[in-house]
Amino acid sequence: MNKDMRLSPHFTIGELTKTSYHTLDGNIPSHEAIENLKRVCGWLEILRERYNMRYGDGFSPPEFLRPFGSKPAELERGGVRGEIPIVISSGYRSEEVNMKCGGAKGSNHLTGCAVDIRCYGPEQMIRYACLLLDIADETKRVFDELILEQRGTTYWVHFAVRPKNNRRKILFDCR
Repeated sequence: MNKDMRLSPHFTIGELTKTSYHTLDGNIPSHEAIENLKRVCGWLEILRERYNMRYGDGFSPPEFLRPFGSKPAELERGGVRGEIPIVISSGYRSEEVNMKCGGAKGSNHLTGCAVDIRCYGPEQMIRYACLLLDIADETKRVFDELILEQRGTTYWVHFAVRPKNNRRKILFDCR
């Protein structure tokens, strides 16, 4: 599998299949799962564009989202300005990876229908969720799951889109 293969202008197959778990199956998605990942990436592209349009200041991430005491992105990148990326912490998961990471049985990650989007804090998590809801309403497209999640000081948005039978399930899972 070519990890550099583009699923959309800003997302690669490598980015959406990366895992820290070493597995015998290599976490390689089927052709069907790749098509599902492309569908999700369509939403992510719109999210990225809208987030940058509304909240981006040319730095990655904006100062109000950086952890306290961290250097501005312009210094980290040698003064180069750029757009704020959407960072995926988990996308497609094979059965083996899903089991090792404690994923739910029947998870949308198993079919390439879900991603977890890393957030720098609760404010960014809420903004992502609001933008995704706006996208759904404005485009009349449906999604399966939008879950705002937190474990300790780690925040992420779980977002899933199935080929059919989407439920528009919205949950908060903050522990």
